Amino acid sequence: MALGATIHTFAVQLADVDRGVYDEVTLRVARHPSETDAYMMTRVLAYLLEFEEGIAFSEGISKVDEPAVLVRDLTGRITAWIEIGAPDAERLHYASKLADRTVIYTHRDPAKVLAPWAGKRIHRADEITLYSFDPGFIDGAVAAIGRRNTMTLSVTERQLYLELNGATSSSAIHDHPLP
Repeated sequence: MALGATIHTFAVQLADVDRGVYDEVTLRVARHPSETDAYMMTRVLAYLLEFEEGIAFSEGISKVDEPAVLVRDLTGRITAWIEIGAPDAERLHYASKLADRTVIYTHRDPAKVLAPWAGKRIHRADEITLYSFDPGFIDGAVAAIGRRNTMTLSVTERQLYLELNGATSSSAIHDHPLP
């Protein structure tokens, strides 16, 4: 019998001073059995760091032609394609043609994520940014995840402050242009 997704809820107080976004957000996140906790945590952080009207989690692995997180306008057109992890160059090329803006958030070593894209044809590669966090930040957050979570996320001057179920941590948000 196949295992189903595990549902995690996050009650979030979001204060993104850099973008002027202040909101209370409740997220129900389905973690597929093949998805690591680090990937899920990065997906949640990407959602919150990109939070705006029209943002949503995609249907996950059942919709291979969509990213983990996306933003749609009122007509249904994808305006922001938000990848998690280490997508291949062909996928980024497709995304950049489809959406106004394409970004990637990774929980992996950014140098290793960027390396396979060098010399590859990626539409508007100069407009795509890879974001990463300080080493160990995602692992620390993963250690605090439960099925029901309370979270406070503050961002100021590209510094992220996270309180998750009583555990606190911080990280710079590093941006890496594509090669």
